[in-house]
Amino acid sequence: MTTVDVHVVRAFVDPSGAFGNPLGIVDGALVPAEERLRLAARLGYSETVFVDEPASGLIQIFSATGEMPFAGHPTVGVAWWLHAQGQQVAVLRVPAGEVPVVRSNGITAVRANAAWGSAFDWHQLDTPAEVVAASPAFYSAGHTYLWAWEDEPQGRIRARVFAPAMGVPEDEATGSAATQLTARLGRSLHIVQGAGSHLHTTNLSGGWTTVGGRVLPAPTRTITY
Repeated sequence: MTTVDVHVVRAFVDPSGAFGNPLGIVDGALVPAEERLRLAARLGYSETVFVDEPASGLIQIFSATGEMPFAGHPTVGVAWWLHAQGQQVAVLRVPAGEVPVVRSNGITAVRANAAWGSAFDWHQLDTPAEVVAASPAFYSAGHTYLWAWEDEPQGRIRARVFAPAMGVPEDEATGSAATQLTARLGRSLHIVQGAGSHLHTTNLSGGWTTVGGRVLPAPTRTITY
């Protein structure tokens, strides 16, 4: 049995510091590649990041069911955490490609391509109230994104994501889906997802976007696997 410390942050908190999607961050030197999936499943977060080379931004991302070539809340969360640790990393390196990091006015953002994320079933509803009232019990497979305009002229959206295929009945904040919706709509967005997490996106060209938000630390965990 091996015991490791897991640093935890909440990515995409609201302006008051509430909500956000928890992310586990682990020193990759402490966990062999073949044990990472098992540890991520034990932790129970939607994703866990293993930092292999802090200075160069080389990381691996695991859900409870497998490695992910890219994911939004892990890259935003670990970019903020590395900066907080004194690592001035300008680019993260994941299997999908290089992920530039941008920091401005308390927002940590990453640049990514909308093609990098998981495939979603998209459902636009008529009102935010319908999104809020949806039950995860009706979404028992795949990856489902529910959304409605809160303020279309301002680009403000209310959303929820159900991802049982990844072992996540409901995801509190899904950065890769936000990049895809941004590219689909062809405009920058302010998305309020889950219980109240805030994601900010910028639409670029050729399917490229940025997705970012505020990040805060959470208590460190110790886990034996």
